[in-house]
Amino acid sequence: MIIDAHLDLAYNATLRDRDITQPAALQPIRENEIATVGLPDLRSAPVSCIFATIFCQPQTSKHAGYRSPDGAFAQAKLQLDYYDQLHSRGLLALHGRTPAAVRLDEITPIPTTLLLEGAESIRTPDDLHMMHQKGVRIVGLSWQRTRYAGGTATPGPLTPAGRDLVRQLDALSILHDASHLAERSFWDLIHATDRRIIASHSNCRSIVARDPNERHLTDAMIRAIAERDGVIGINFFDRFLLPAHEYGTRRAKLSDVIDHIKLICDLTGSDKHVGIGTDMDGGLGRDQIPEEIYTSADLPKIATALASAGFSPAAIQNILEANWARMIQAE
Repeated sequence: MIIDAHLDLAYNATLRDRDITQPAALQPIRENEIATVGLPDLRSAPVSCIFATIFCQPQTSKHAGYRSPDGAFAQAKLQLDYYDQLHSRGLLALHGRTPAAVRLDEITPIPTTLLLEGAESIRTPDDLHMMHQKGVRIVGLSWQRTRYAGGTATPGPLTPAGRDLVRQLDALSILHDASHLAERSFWDLIHATDRRIIASHSNCRSIVARDPNERHLTDAMIRAIAERDGVIGINFFDRFLLPAHEYGTRRAKLSDVIDHIKLICDLTGSDKHVGIGTDMDGGLGRDQIPEEIYTSADLPKIATALASAGFSPAAIQNILEANWARMIQAE
């Protein structure tokens, strides 16, 4: 069984017009990206749980998006409503929610924990409590910079509003997701809370060797997450897997995923602090992930790759499922 800790399901359904209830092979290509994730593919893997995101697209030079907290909230509400629909149809079983009625066709709902990727949509404590009631159990303060924290390619500290939000999240036992946090904001978060911190879809900066303002974790950041008994999910985007001098010269392979897993195990002295958070279909498609993976149904191939690299059956179980299960059960 497998837990994938980062999937932008509602973003694809509400903002990219993909029907994620269908197999990836039946979904349309968007911006030259071939779909790789559908609920049938996830069931085929099989997954025991997924972390499904609420990702609110800010306005950028390439994308239309929100320009205010109200605009971000409108996107978040649309995506939360979409997950409500999947829950009510018995396709997903949302964390903390009463199970929906059993479907007549006996499709087992996929256990799902909701993850808010970027907190700009939290306008007030009431917004946060509403999201928690709907199943949000993980929050990342930023994607790019928000009024709470610096983010990817937008460096900056945790703001006073961010520190206040951290206290609110801690009061609800909501996990902190450090993926996309600017490095200064990361260390500010470490000092602002004594609770567990994860990185749902982040890779090793020392392997990719890119601009420090990007979103990868230094060796020190990896150790700090492990010291909080957190877990880091390896992102399958080839640009985040390959060394900078190799990106664009070859396809990524599962062996590149294993390189990041091995390094995290070496740095933390344990196989208890790494998992997968593929981010598949999160602005990337079939040609931007390891070439052995066509859809989420192929995720079991990771177990074979780990075994070939010398990982024990117990370690493989930890990496593919148990480590993330520990995060969910502890909160």
